[in-house]
Amino acid sequence: MALDPTIRLLLDAAIAAGRPALHTLSPADARKMMRDTRAPIQGPILDTVSQQDRTIPGPAGQIPVRIYRPKAAATDAKLPVLVFFHGGGWVIGDIETHHTVCQRFAQDGDLLVVSVDYRLAPEHRYPAAVDDCWVATQWVAANAASIGGDAAKLAVGGDSAGGNLAAIIALMARDAGAPKVGYQCLIYPAVDALANTGSMARNAEGYLLTTAAMTYFYDHYAPNKADRSDWRCSPLRAATLAGVAPAMVITAGFDPLRDEGADYARRLAADGVRVEYVEYGSLIHGFFGMPGVLPQARRGITTAAQAVREALGG
Repeated sequence: MALDPTIRLLLDAAIAAGRPALHTLSPADARKMMRDTRAPIQGPILDTVSQQDRTIPGPAGQIPVRIYRPKAAATDAKLPVLVFFHGGGWVIGDIETHHTVCQRFAQDGDLLVVSVDYRLAPEHRYPAAVDDCWVATQWVAANAASIGGDAAKLAVGGDSAGGNLAAIIALMARDAGAPKVGYQCLIYPAVDALANTGSMARNAEGYLLTTAAMTYFYDHYAPNKADRSDWRCSPLRAATLAGVAPAMVITAGFDPLRDEGADYARRLAADGVRVEYVEYGSLIHGFFGMPGVLPQARRGITTAAQAVREALGG
């Protein structure tokens, strides 16, 4: 399948602008570049969704979260809940870079979305992000009613590094027996820190996310190579995925992470987990962050949001 023409134009514009390669930047400069370049393609802020910023107790201090709720929902309605973990290689990204994505999930799925601003590397290395996301998910389950959600209808999700964290939290919830996670939405997830796949070579550069950037991210997040084989870093390496929540796994054809996402979907199915695999063959990593310029991004978010809603029983 050929690369989407709109994506080609975006990539050509980035080259023409002389944007530096992410892996050549300091984490601080990489974070700024993500914020600056993502804002124009996220699309307009929706006025159909309310938001509330607050902090919740974490393992190393307060964790910022943003709670999204569709304004059309009845005031007393207890909505299905999606705990969302943003992408950015565990090094960049935050609540703001994923603001529009979370708004659209809330609007299109009629969901309560809780976006978690977990700690980033290299200031806070593995497993700090995992620890924050686990505590946040437990907090949401315990406090869902007070924020307008239904704890019995709980999903986790995220893109890229956030997809990695969502997969890990689903496994941790299975092992702990609580909270009950009913669904996981994994958007082009990074699930194997030791991956040496065809897509990692085939899409090594030229499509926004590069293999050099993945090396940069893992070197900041999990510099101890032994940690990378731990399933809490590489969920594809868990002994079994049996008993984990049903899943949607989304990949993009021109993405270094394409093959490991597909492998995770196959592994889920082989271990008896209900899984829906959706590949956007003409798109690149990060396309969910482009609803302002890419119709397929808008449709993709709607499809995923409605799948979450349907899986949780509305």
